[in-house]
Amino acid sequence: MNRSGRVSAVIALCAAVGGVGLVGCEEPSEDGSAKAASGSSASQQPTGDAVLTGTGTKKIEVGGRSVNVSCAGSRADGRPVIVLLHGGGDGLKKMAGFQKTLSGKNRVCSYDRLGAGASDKPDGPQTLESSGKVLTGVIERVSGDAPVVLGGHSLGGLIAARYAGDHHGRVAGLVLMDATSPTQNADLAEAVPESATGPAAELRDQTLAVLHGQNPEKLTVRDGKVRSAGDIPVAVIKHGKRYLAKVPDHGAAMERAWSEGQRKWLAVSSRSKLSTAKNSEHYIYVDQPGVAAGALERVTSQAADRA
Repeated sequence: MNRSGRVSAVIALCAAVGGVGLVGCEEPSEDGSAKAASGSSASQQPTGDAVLTGTGTKKIEVGGRSVNVSCAGSRADGRPVIVLLHGGGDGLKKMAGFQKTLSGKNRVCSYDRLGAGASDKPDGPQTLESSGKVLTGVIERVSGDAPVVLGGHSLGGLIAARYAGDHHGRVAGLVLMDATSPTQNADLAEAVPESATGPAAELRDQTLAVLHGQNPEKLTVRDGKVRSAGDIPVAVIKHGKRYLAKVPDHGAAMERAWSEGQRKWLAVSSRSKLSTAKNSEHYIYVDQPGVAAGALERVTSQAADRA
């Protein structure tokens, strides 16, 4: 495997499991722009506690930390606010174009998690529980007491699904875009055995280190059983281009494990549906934004009908 191919494989796998930092997974926004979805710069001081209105980026205070939030679009009567969760190594800037697309018919907000983008760095190690508390603070500021629809990519998808299972009534719908598997640690260890050597073993070790907290968010991601969020509408979308299979020796096994991980998320709701973005690699909302946007539109409409 040549050097460029090996680097591409590292980026592909670490992005797929939400890795950052150690394996150089952070990518620029698709258009290379540093602008947020609104195109305006973030305010330097945290705002008050009122529900955010208008379009633009703002710093809000959650648990004494400054969190960067971007909102766009107008809220239609009865339709939940959509909250987007970026993957590991990314931030709200990466999702800016997608957010703008969705904002034509919806109120859409995104945010940088602690340690990502323009938000504060975490005080110390983070868990899915502590990350969920930040998400609660964001939801309260963008939607008040009303439920939201969460759209999460990669690690953001895992966070969204775990959150929905623990916060019945706060989440009205979910769209998981190539979400990190609920058992990613075990999946990767099984796909690439301890005896393995070469690029696959390096990818395994680097990725497991990231999942164990060696990333800018200092977030540890542990395996766990999928907890049900009830009967909310859920769309699970997996990539169709088998890019993980390009990793020598164990790529096919990693691809199979990834697909099985997507199916595991169906247990989050009795109304979950799995689909494949046939022309997409990991970044489905970039490769096929119409597929991702269509899923969020459908889930948001279904959630509104149930309200």
